[in-house]
Amino acid sequence: MRQVGHNAIFAMLAIKAFRMLPSAATPERIDGVCKLIRSFTPWHDINPDPQIDPPSFADVAAASKFVLQEALDAVDRFVGFGQGFSGHMLTFGQALVELAAMGDIAWAESCRTAFRKYVTVTRLGPGPDAKPRPDHKPSDLRPNTAAYWAKRGDHSVGIGHLFKYPYSYYDLLGRARDHRLEQAWDVKAYHLF
Repeated sequence: MRQVGHNAIFAMLAIKAFRMLPSAATPERIDGVCKLIRSFTPWHDINPDPQIDPPSFADVAAASKFVLQEALDAVDRFVGFGQGFSGHMLTFGQALVELAAMGDIAWAESCRTAFRKYVTVTRLGPGPDAKPRPDHKPSDLRPNTAAYWAKRGDHSVGIGHLFKYPYSYYDLLGRARDHRLEQAWDVKAYHLF
């Protein structure tokens, strides 16, 4: 697992983009994406909990439900410590689901062990050296409304979480088609957004 699955996240987005616009897939750009992916360093290389067994990523509905539930549970674990773990649960898991949905099931499944490691680490909750971080204030605003973006104003986009988290969140909700999960997320989504 490299940097919370960013190697898989960026690879999937690059593959998707190059398929949408094949003329953009120049050798220089492909080399640049590969260089970026290789630059990510290993992160928490632990053995995955043997009981963590996500559904096949090819079953996009079941896999999406699994990822959404894991991220939802992570929100509660990390209250007061920032929501990077829950947000990256969404982005890492969604990348594998979307990769499988694009037909690249073997590639998605080749990331299964790394994803299981991430779920294992996330289920442990904040470690003893975790630094407290202020939580977002409760809000009904969501990224699918103009009011949300107007309120965001000129805040920095940081390292892309402003876009990656909503992209993954709405994609997974659409694939899961689970009203119960959608309602549960609606109550807690402000933690990420």
